[in-house]
Amino acid sequence: MNANPTKPSKHGAPSRNNKNWGWAILAIFAAIFVAGFFVQPSQLKEKPISEVIKAANEGKYSKIEVHGQELIITEKGKKDPTIKSRQEEKATLKESGLNPSKVQVEVKPTSSTTSNILGFALTSLFPIILIGGLLFWMMRSAQGQGNQALSFGKSRARLYGNEKDKVVFSDVAGQAEAKQDLQEVVEFLKFPKKFDKLGARIPKGVLLVGPPGTGKTMLARAVAGEAGVPFFSISGSEFVEMFVGVGASRVRDLFAKAKKNAPCIIFVDEIDAVGRRRGSGMGGGHDEREQTLNQILVEMDGFEQGQNVIVLAATNRADVLDPALLRPGRFDRRVGIGLPDRPDREAILRIHFQKKPVAKDVDIDALAAKTAGSSGADLANIANEAAIIAARRNHAEITQEDITEAFERVAIGPERKSKVMNEHEKELTAYHEAGHAIVGHVLPDSDVVHKVTIIPRGGTGGVTWFIPPEDKSYHSIVEYKDVLARMLGGRIAEEVKYGRDRVTTGAGNDLQKAAELAREMVANQGMGTKLRDQVFHSEEGMMMERMMHDRQYSEETAKVIDQEVESLISEAAERARVVIKANLAQLEKLKDALLEKETVEAAEVLQLLDGTHLPKTAALY
Repeated sequence: MNANPTKPSKHGAPSRNNKNWGWAILAIFAAIFVAGFFVQPSQLKEKPISEVIKAANEGKYSKIEVHGQELIITEKGKKDPTIKSRQEEKATLKESGLNPSKVQVEVKPTSSTTSNILGFALTSLFPIILIGGLLFWMMRSAQGQGNQALSFGKSRARLYGNEKDKVVFSDVAGQAEAKQDLQEVVEFLKFPKKFDKLGARIPKGVLLVGPPGTGKTMLARAVAGEAGVPFFSISGSEFVEMFVGVGASRVRDLFAKAKKNAPCIIFVDEIDAVGRRRGSGMGGGHDEREQTLNQILVEMDGFEQGQNVIVLAATNRADVLDPALLRPGRFDRRVGIGLPDRPDREAILRIHFQKKPVAKDVDIDALAAKTAGSSGADLANIANEAAIIAARRNHAEITQEDITEAFERVAIGPERKSKVMNEHEKELTAYHEAGHAIVGHVLPDSDVVHKVTIIPRGGTGGVTWFIPPEDKSYHSIVEYKDVLARMLGGRIAEEVKYGRDRVTTGAGNDLQKAAELAREMVANQGMGTKLRDQVFHSEEGMMMERMMHDRQYSEETAKVIDQEVESLISEAAERARVVIKANLAQLEKLKDALLEKETVEAAEVLQLLDGTHLPKTAALY
């Protein structure tokens, strides 16, 4: 999916002028304060003119500087003046009895009146001006804080609608059904009389539900762009503060602004932050979040009617929302936004690559086929990573190699070629990854091997990558059992080659994922043997929420679930063991190729695994 960037809103941006002026004044004060320690006024001893004339005639002075009536005197043997005196008005030093041959006399020009006035201003008036400026800045700062305190209960929603580059439905690839549902909302806003004639009521709210990164926020902005109405955007977490009543006050202020700009749209992103189910006992009856939710409920469907304000909200967790929020009259429509299928992924990728220089041999369709299960945000990340990699390699265009590396970097993590492994670790990793590949290749309901590598990626020591040949909406028991066996193929290959007591921690992540899948099959999908067609869904969410809900099955049932999970894991391990022992020659071939090349692509994997077969004891039917 693609969205044209919009200019950020300038509303509410704090001015820094007062703060900068305040720091400047403080800096000046500090400079004056420091200068007071290091710049000391000269200390000259004052003597009567008669003593000065006598000492000069005795040869005790080397120099006398005449500044009008003031005398600055330097003693013999010293570099700087140490004595000052004043001569009588209208009398020269010679008339006062000074012998010019005994001392050097220099007459200096007197300082001007302007200099005296400037010196007086700097020494007397400037500190007063500084203190006055500092007090003025402090008063302005206090006034600004008072304004912030008064606006504490105001809504912080950003207003959009006047941007030149608006997002419209054509900017959003895929999601045809969701756009069709939202198109009716646009028509309600653009042509309200058309629906009023038939007695149709404008929807109060539309809830966008879907996994992260599927374009919920972008679709909301596209609705505003298509309708050409003001668009208030705010996050659910911005309503809730630690002070009681602030959230409800912000809700009232937001809806008041929206009614003044009607018809308009309010978009609340991540509404589950404030719209969670009430009555959980968390925070008591005066929980600030619950009071905020109560105000939202009243504003959406209270006594006041006939306002052309539509609330769009987005969430990943519709299951935790309060039932009162989801009823008709509040959120009248629930629009599901799922992960894109292959045609939608291709359209999304073309949008993200259309403004980038791409080589002619780049196959966007093949990339769309390999990215099953990716969201629009994932696809945008792949396109951006490809551009970064091409720039790093100084390419003029994005090549197929750049896109392939970007896809692998996003899907399975970056290569860590700097990690050093000894020969034994390399061999063990090669056997481990070859075990995954052989089991996955031989079992009939497993996915296709895409790549096998012993180069560390992300947090793994090596990767065996399987990609489904097509998008799937449903999975069978036999498919899941083949996946379990494939996951355990690495551990079983280590066991077969090195012995049961020589297996390593390299399979830790595989075992964790296998246990999660087996428990999902038994507890949530009804795929167990003894508990077939029975579901024992466990509460999701935070620890405190799970602790407050009783488990909906007995200890005996929990024990049976554990036994079912253990049975699935044991069966998968045995099937993987049978497959590997029956195809040891191909295991060695793939291991040797991995040690030599470190990475083996899909076509070469198929050649190396030619001749593998499925033993009857490993088949499920």
